[in-house]
Amino acid sequence: MNETIGIFIAAGLTLCVYSFLYKDNPFYKFAEHLFVGVAAGYTIVIAWHQTIVRMIWVPVKTGGSTEIILVIIPTLIGLLMFSRFVPKHRWLIRWPLAFMIGTGAGASIPLTMQSYIFKQSEATLQPFANAGSLSFFVAVNSIIIALGVLCVLIYFFFSVEHKGTVGVASKVGIFFLMVSFGAAFGYTVMARISLLIGRVYFLLHDWLHIAS
Repeated sequence: MNETIGIFIAAGLTLCVYSFLYKDNPFYKFAEHLFVGVAAGYTIVIAWHQTIVRMIWVPVKTGGSTEIILVIIPTLIGLLMFSRFVPKHRWLIRWPLAFMIGTGAGASIPLTMQSYIFKQSEATLQPFANAGSLSFFVAVNSIIIALGVLCVLIYFFFSVEHKGTVGVASKVGIFFLMVSFGAAFGYTVMARISLLIGRVYFLLHDWLHIAS
């Protein structure tokens, strides 16, 4: 019985969302507001239990003096985020923002360099280390990839005017960028169509029982 009610609720909300394809209407707004409200409530509960309780309350309650100090200091810095609601002390929000941006940049820049630059450069050049053992199609594919990476990098190199050979290479880089963006867009469209197929199958199979 509970499962049947859940199916009818899910089907009704699905139809409410897809009713936007006709025009904006109260049913779509209801489903949209319900989704945003549930998502916000779920996020708050998860943040409370995973951050406030597990990382602040429990260490303060069970930890020693050193551990309590190490928890209290960042907690107080985090509470400065709420100074935004006090116009007189709004400037205090700069401190937690500075810590967040500084630590975030310090942690993400090395990872980004390692993942998107060093690893990609290694994967681009690695086939040429064993050039003699590569088949014809693998060699051509490796050359195209290497030229594509080089031309895209030249396109984003603005210290030299894009004329002559540099201009031709930058135009080739634009072509590779468009191919990449097109492939990414096509993948996104296929993912959305897959979600649509899943919801239609749910409506026809689980709700209406007219599809096997």
